[in-house]
Amino acid sequence: MTTSKQSELGKTLWNIANNLRGAMMADDFRDYMLSFLFWKYLSDNYIKVAQKELGADYPVATEEKLKKWQVMTSLHIWYKENEEDAPLFEKQMRRKIHYVIEPQYLWDNIVELARTQSGDLLSTLQDGFKYIENESFESSFKGLFSEINLDSEKLGKNYTERNLLLSKVIKTISDGLTEFTSDSDSLGDAYEYLIGQFAAGGGQKAGEFYTPQMISTILSRIVTLDCQDPAMGKKSKINRVLDFACGSGSLLLNVRHEMGDSGIGKIYGQEKNITTYNLARMNMLLHGVKDTEFEIFHGDSLANDWSILKEQNPAKKITFDAVVANPPFSLRWEPTEETAKDFRFGRYGVAPKSAADFAFLLHGFHFLSEEGTMAIILPHGVLFRGGKELAIRKKLIEDDNIDAIIGLPANLFYSTGIPVCLIVLKKCRKNDKILFINASSDEHYEKGKRQNYLRDEDVDKIVSTYQYRKEETRYSRQVSLQEIKENEYNLNITRYVNLSKEEERIDLLAVNRELKKIDEQIEKARNRHNEFLRELGLPEI
Repeated sequence: MTTSKQSELGKTLWNIANNLRGAMMADDFRDYMLSFLFWKYLSDNYIKVAQKELGADYPVATEEKLKKWQVMTSLHIWYKENEEDAPLFEKQMRRKIHYVIEPQYLWDNIVELARTQSGDLLSTLQDGFKYIENESFESSFKGLFSEINLDSEKLGKNYTERNLLLSKVIKTISDGLTEFTSDSDSLGDAYEYLIGQFAAGGGQKAGEFYTPQMISTILSRIVTLDCQDPAMGKKSKINRVLDFACGSGSLLLNVRHEMGDSGIGKIYGQEKNITTYNLARMNMLLHGVKDTEFEIFHGDSLANDWSILKEQNPAKKITFDAVVANPPFSLRWEPTEETAKDFRFGRYGVAPKSAADFAFLLHGFHFLSEEGTMAIILPHGVLFRGGKELAIRKKLIEDDNIDAIIGLPANLFYSTGIPVCLIVLKKCRKNDKILFINASSDEHYEKGKRQNYLRDEDVDKIVSTYQYRKEETRYSRQVSLQEIKENEYNLNITRYVNLSKEEERIDLLAVNRELKKIDEQIEKARNRHNEFLRELGLPEI
């Protein structure tokens, strides 16, 4: 996945998006463009595998054959000429890439309908979206395109107007993609780039579904390190990874990228917003993650409405070797009397109504394995606020579950300008000190007009400092649990890593000598000047 180097394909698609913005609202256009990009990836990948599977039997789309069968693609021709073999072929394709797309719903066919401004385009799109949701995959992806309303008047007052607008949009996208390859890496990078750009341009609401790559990389690199001794390097295997507020899924994909395709058993995510939930599912598939390799659930993590997370028996409950999250900051919620009995919160207490930050943290921490690492992004208030949050913080500290606290600069996120912290938690700690990293000073990030950025070297420094538990003046320090207890369990980073620079010591004797020397020079100059005045018969000074 791209970090400092941005996808050229993504930039091209973003330019296309800007050129077409007048056609529809930004949020609507985002949903259409990302869905079409996903559709193209599925189709191109399907054709590539079909060509390999059929070999010499894959037909050449001559004008004569296309006209004979009244079709638009080579795979169309093969289906027409081999109807009896089609079921066996599709069965084999499901084994190879886990999905099937019938020829009439391939992207090339959609583009041809758009190019010719066929009146069948809109109806084919409607049928195609339903087909991919309900029939392409063995496991249903029902509702994958639920935010796409092809009957919306935003596209036009009637079928004809909507059909013409979609013809223009699809043709423009297709023309812009012609010079690029359609492998999962390039299209996946483009997809991530577009999500980031739409988030940046959409303000606070849009930014909620996207964790900037630089921050995502820090979390991903930390949770993939050895739990007991990060200095030993990366884990060899992560059986399961969870993001319970997964947004568009970029954090989960970053963890997978760190471990390699075979380094993770299965990816689990949960997302409450339906639009973002659909983005996450598409994002997984577009990055080459098979439908059997991930599970994204649409639901509310605070309510714990996902059935696989409801098991209370410690011997049977599902646990995760890595937990990452960037939940909504200081979300107001409505805990009840029953919430206090919830198995996730029982040992620690319930977060206040005014801020669910610790509720999110405890939710993820409950499902962390004994050899796992959790990294969560939260506002600084959780480090020092009193009341119920102090009680939770105190218990986590006394149980020695907080491994590190990392302070990040302000204005890194699209959704908020406040500075945030990254808390690393473990159940396998063998250390009586908490590492504090204060990466918020000016020299550790780059200032931008609307948003600040962590450079590659800034990210590397944070991760390296955590991995080897380095101590550096004005940057990092290991603090004993005893000192934290003496500070009444206050984890405010500046209390332990002060950024103020020590004032330069002044040698008063040296200054005095210098002043005396200057006085002597002044006196010498005055005497010389007076000599000239006397020669001229003028009064001395």
